[in-house]
Amino acid sequence: MAADAPVQLRLVVEAEDFEAALAFYRDALGLPEQEAYEGEGDARVVILDAGRATLELANPAQRRLIDRVETDGLESPRIRVAFEVADADGTTRRLEAAGATVVAEPRETPWRSRNARLEAPAGLTLTLFQALEPPEARSGQEGFGTSGARGEGSAEHG
Repeated sequence: MAADAPVQLRLVVEAEDFEAALAFYRDALGLPEQEAYEGEGDARVVILDAGRATLELANPAQRRLIDRVETDGLESPRIRVAFEVADADGTTRRLEAAGATVVAEPRETPWRSRNARLEAPAGLTLTLFQALEPPEARSGQEGFGTSGARGEGSAEHG
């Protein structure tokens, strides 16, 4: 990668039950397989295309706010993976049928998305979020925008 090329975010997760995790994330969630490698001693890795990636940094107060909104306060781990989906309700049901445990049913959030919380294979806590309006429509609302434009942190959108 050239020095001026954009950074790629790649989240690496060890999965004890590799086949179950692969079936869940590739087949049930629908992340296309991009690459796969095998090595000595039954070493395997599959790289799934998760679309556009972002790194969301939240302070402890924001994490607690998100937990209150998404789960009525059930505390999330330090790292939680959020996927934007077209249909939060349908995807929640599909992932539940594929082995995820629903922690909180889909609900509308103050940041105008429909969010669900799940415990998924490979020990990941997931948020599924469906945008109910485009970011441009939310940008003028209280608490939205960019930290540079407002001089403060912006609300989580997923």
